[in-house]
Amino acid sequence: MTTATTSSSSLLPPPQFLRHASTTQLCTKTTLFPPFPLSPPSLFTSYHFSRSCIASSLKEKIGGVKKTWDELSSLNHWVVRDYYRLVNSVNALEPHIQKLSDEQLRAKTEEFRQRLKQGATLADIQAEAFAVVREAAKRKLGMRHFDVQIIGGAVLHDGSIAEMKTGEGKTLVSTLAAYLNALSGEGVHVVTVNDYLAQRDAEWMGRVHRFLGLSVGLIQRDMKNQERRSNYRCDITYTNNTELGFDYLRDNLAGSSEQLVMRWPKPFHFGVVDEVDSVLIDEGRNPLLISGQASKDAVRFPVAARIAELLIRGLHYTVELKDNSVELTEEGIVLAETALDTNDLWDENDPWARFVMNALRAKEFYRRDVQYIIRNGKALIINELTGRVEEKRRWSDGIHQAVEAKEGLKIQADSVVVAQITYQSLFKLYPKLSGMTGTAKTEEKEFLKIFQMPVIEVPTNMLSIREDLPIMAFATAQGKWNYVRAEIEYMFGLGRPVLVGTTSVENSEHLSALLREIKIPHNILNARPKYAAREAEIVAQAGRKYAITLSTNMAGRGTDIILGGNPKMLAKEILEDNLLSTLAHNVPDVEIDSGLTSGQVLSKVKVGPSSSGLLSKAALMSKYVCKSEGEKLTYDEARKIISESIEMSQSVGSTELQKLVDEETEMYPLGPCIALAYLSVLKDCESHCLNEGLEVKSLGGLHVIGTSLHESRRIDNQLRGRAGRQGDPGSTRFVVSLQDEMFQKFNFDTEWAVKLISRLTDDEDVPIVGHAIMKQLTNLQVSAEKYFFSIRKNLIEFDEVLEVQRKHVYDLRQLILSGDSDSCSQHIFQYMQGVASEIIFKNVDPTKHPSSWKLRNILKEFIGISGEVLNDSFAGITEENLLHSLAQVRGISSVDIDDFHLPTLPKPPNSFRGIRMKSSSFKRCLTICSDDSIKDGKFRSSVNLLCKYLGDFLIASYLDVIQESGYTSGYVKEIERAVLVKTLDSFWKDHLVNMNKLNSAVNLRYFGHRNPLEEYKIDGCRFFISMLSATRRVTVESLLRYWSSPMESEELVLQQN
Repeated sequence: MTTATTSSSSLLPPPQFLRHASTTQLCTKTTLFPPFPLSPPSLFTSYHFSRSCIASSLKEKIGGVKKTWDELSSLNHWVVRDYYRLVNSVNALEPHIQKLSDEQLRAKTEEFRQRLKQGATLADIQAEAFAVVREAAKRKLGMRHFDVQIIGGAVLHDGSIAEMKTGEGKTLVSTLAAYLNALSGEGVHVVTVNDYLAQRDAEWMGRVHRFLGLSVGLIQRDMKNQERRSNYRCDITYTNNTELGFDYLRDNLAGSSEQLVMRWPKPFHFGVVDEVDSVLIDEGRNPLLISGQASKDAVRFPVAARIAELLIRGLHYTVELKDNSVELTEEGIVLAETALDTNDLWDENDPWARFVMNALRAKEFYRRDVQYIIRNGKALIINELTGRVEEKRRWSDGIHQAVEAKEGLKIQADSVVVAQITYQSLFKLYPKLSGMTGTAKTEEKEFLKIFQMPVIEVPTNMLSIREDLPIMAFATAQGKWNYVRAEIEYMFGLGRPVLVGTTSVENSEHLSALLREIKIPHNILNARPKYAAREAEIVAQAGRKYAITLSTNMAGRGTDIILGGNPKMLAKEILEDNLLSTLAHNVPDVEIDSGLTSGQVLSKVKVGPSSSGLLSKAALMSKYVCKSEGEKLTYDEARKIISESIEMSQSVGSTELQKLVDEETEMYPLGPCIALAYLSVLKDCESHCLNEGLEVKSLGGLHVIGTSLHESRRIDNQLRGRAGRQGDPGSTRFVVSLQDEMFQKFNFDTEWAVKLISRLTDDEDVPIVGHAIMKQLTNLQVSAEKYFFSIRKNLIEFDEVLEVQRKHVYDLRQLILSGDSDSCSQHIFQYMQGVASEIIFKNVDPTKHPSSWKLRNILKEFIGISGEVLNDSFAGITEENLLHSLAQVRGISSVDIDDFHLPTLPKPPNSFRGIRMKSSSFKRCLTICSDDSIKDGKFRSSVNLLCKYLGDFLIASYLDVIQESGYTSGYVKEIERAVLVKTLDSFWKDHLVNMNKLNSAVNLRYFGHRNPLEEYKIDGCRFFISMLSATRRVTVESLLRYWSSPMESEELVLQQN
């Protein structure tokens, strides 16, 4: 283990734990902390210590050699080495690119596009494009891509996952691949995990792209369709994974092409996914759903919640924590049926089982301040990965209603799924996809198997010297929290910043209460609004001296923890403190808990005289602006002005800003004045943070404490990665108890450890440390990872069935909406031919003579569908007429496709005229002849001719009636498109409900020794074929009925909608 370059005192034990010098150990001689000798060591002790040091030194050297060999023998090493050829090319071009003026650098974009049009490939221009982006970032952001960041950009361009440690500049890396792939003009999506990061990156990195002449778009939650459409048309669009998924689903529920927002017919081209492991793996088990209200059973949920309170765990029901399932015992079933006054919980006419089971799941697995919080009378979900509240997300299958009933809240209507897709299926739609994260190597096999995306570990720019201390395991949760509190108290005494990761709001507030007891100032970052509003500020200053930060989760926070503090955030805070009160009339008081917060003990920035003068000038000018306007601004408007002024300071030089301030104009130069004040204050903050950062580094850097192991080692590594960024010193420590939820969830046997501790000492709060416990905990995490991988794999395999069906339906839908009027008519003709063929196929046998066919049924069904559209001549056809005609065509060797009809039977009303109609007739004839849904036989040709005749007659009659109606062609196409789309949507919605029910029920077939996945594929295919058949039939019936009875048809269309 590499030791941090600090004094050893920074890692000494808290004073309260010095008495545990001989910490309980399993199969190891390692002690928890360097022990303090209480008396002069004996000769034997000295000899033993010397021998121990030699062994330790030898072990360290062997470990170093092994690590070097592992690196040289890994495939990743040679892949990265190969990328250095590109780095050398980019570096060779840099002197030439640096000599270009801004206009010449911007002109490179058009030059690249012209070269691509002339046949060059992206690989041909990659090195030069990367050099251009590097220079643009240097000029606009003051940031130059490191060589390892060039490698990261190349990894993204190659459609791989770049694993880059925290603080290595992944956001800047994305500009390289995004710019290069945007040159084709087909659009690039940079996908983040939330709106805040998308907006930050669009504004921050967007300055590079806009400087180079590319358009940059941003998708946010509350945007209207027109805004979304224009932003998706940009060269590079920043969005988050949720908005992207819902935009795709909403586009496939649109009623017209004007409602589409994405780039159809090719909405996906190249995507860069930030925190790719979080999006594709952690969120992979939660499908995106768009629901419509459907249930009338809201009254059942409160009743079921009361029944759940009566039932006793272990007696009336059993629970399985691993998969969040419950099962009623015989006693539980009897009690529930008695209380509900029903004979059968699973009675189809009076179903109670689903409501009772959901109420039990809400009782056992969905805990307040862990999985959800209550705000404004609503149960809001807390994302377990990011710790953020997701206001628009609801649990499906009645779980959310069960939680609302448990809490006594107003129950919102249950819903039925009208559109759904998983993130895996969504991102597989990209022809080229890449991702970046700090932790993905442990899941490389999954990425390769599902997305064919290898994970490339990009080297760090500076060697990491972070020290990961051994895991501490306690028998009880109380012992764990006492130790965490003591370690925080000790580190606070040293002045080291501490970041504590907790798994829930409940745990963070429990630890906060413990710290308040000993008067340790600290900040909390969890899902509660009073803390979430200060998220960026809290995270940015978590690296300052004496800063103690308790956070529910650090994934996707998007702000680096800089030792000594973030000078830009500090400067912005100073500006807001001085200006908001003069600009805004409703500055809110930030609600915080009683007691000390970190902000009250952190050192204050000393603002110089120059900065003070500029701040006073900006405040005075703010008063004049508000006075001239007649009223103060709102709080949000005032903050926006300050943010825009700060952005101005980054793009306009101080000399130019001073000129703008000195100009005599009718308008007050408030923006330039604030920008100048910011630049001056920023210098003061940079100086302050630099000095404080050096002091924090001398103390040992940021200390990270994890209070529980996650089910995945990758999530733990995300927390560890917050310490030791960019070569800084730092340390991490994970503290667990054998009462943690993960041990219970995976039935980990902890009794042996508790008994062992009780034999060794009377104090159950003694920590366990050693190789044995480390191995057990690692094995537990690996088992958990395998379990959740199997769940995701199973979900993907089942979703692949629906994925194929979804693609077919959505492609058909977009073709109907985006196609011309002729393509819409062709769909109608295909549907009519399909309906006619289906009627025939189910009533004939090609291997038998037509006399055995059910000709009467064919005529009856055909006339029943066609209604009054068919002319009187067809109504006179009898079974005998049809049989006689089929007998005559048996010997025919050739037919005229364009003017075909069965002998002795009426001709279709209008022959097919024009090249398009003849081409359509010919294609339908080929489709009939190649249809393999019916077996071949001696009379197959007669079947084909009958299909052709009835299809032609139906289509010709339809065209004839439309022509006689006098409606314009535009109106006809509008009706056709509306009926096609609404009918398809109606049956697709029902199909999703059926598929979800099948998914829930098919696992029971395992007990019948049948493969659930194969059964799901077979039944799912059968359901889909039935859905398409019903869609064709109802569409044809609706269109034919429209011309005979418009009002009835309109009612039918409305019912389908």
